[in-house]
Amino acid sequence: MMLLNDKFGRSFKTLRVSLLSTCNLGCVYCTMGTEEEVLIDRKPQPSASFFLNHIARLHAQLNLQTIRFTGGEPLLYRELPQAIKGVKALGIPDIKLTTNAFLLDRMAPALKTAGLRYVNVSLDAMDEESFFRMTRRRQLDRTLKGIETALACGLDVKINAVMMKGKNDDQVLPLLEYAFERGIAIRFLEVMTMGHLFGHGQEYLFSQDEILNVIASEYNFSKQHRKSSSTANYWQTTEGGVFGIIANDTEPFCQDCNRLRLDAEGNIYGCLSNNHAIALSGAEDEQELGEKLQQAMSQKQELHFTGSEMSMMHIGG
Repeated sequence: MMLLNDKFGRSFKTLRVSLLSTCNLGCVYCTMGTEEEVLIDRKPQPSASFFLNHIARLHAQLNLQTIRFTGGEPLLYRELPQAIKGVKALGIPDIKLTTNAFLLDRMAPALKTAGLRYVNVSLDAMDEESFFRMTRRRQLDRTLKGIETALACGLDVKINAVMMKGKNDDQVLPLLEYAFERGIAIRFLEVMTMGHLFGHGQEYLFSQDEILNVIASEYNFSKQHRKSSSTANYWQTTEGGVFGIIANDTEPFCQDCNRLRLDAEGNIYGCLSNNHAIALSGAEDEQELGEKLQQAMSQKQELHFTGSEMSMMHIGG
């Protein structure tokens, strides 16, 4: 097994797997393309065995602790249950999913049976008009029903809410109240300057301090100890509710990041701030694989996420 660390002592223990580059929503922080560009990915979906082969090689080298399936929208990936079963068979303990939950109501039971343990649901608003403003789709009830079904199946659910100034910054308290009522952890995200937002995302930044100020208007809370490699800072209210903030811009977490990314073309990335794809297909033996992993490690930012022209739809949230 390889000991892979950079000069700051960071290592890889979490692999985020982007299964496909298509989605059934058109969230404004992810794409500004036409509806056709959002919904249609003309590339064939790679097989589950394609991903499992790469994951197995990486696991043998790195002793991975967590696999998170992303997209695009991973519930559109036809072999998702097979991929989850395969990862479970590899002995990787934590299998997670990030989804918009539009299809989760009908898929949650099968995914739980396959071995899924954790689901992060992207939910950026609690009223229909704000939801449409963020996702360019109606039917908020489909996402909410997906959450309820996942909870009923015994899945551990978290909510991720990307906050954008002038678009959904009035939704902080409604989202918080929804999560607290159901005992769900919620994390608010500062917008990431990826893809079409690269270079001008600051105009939409609703910062960690601004989010905290809104919450402080209704709740008293105290900050919790941050776990190593956590993407979020967490607070707990005096009533016991827990919320987090992923402050990519104002309080970045690069210093102990342990994440590696695999895309649907078999490329790895060490950091979202780097567009340079490293192809695993060229690694014929474990020495070459180690060299490629070291290249990925060198992509990591020292202290601060700097953004990228790469779309979040391609590499996953």
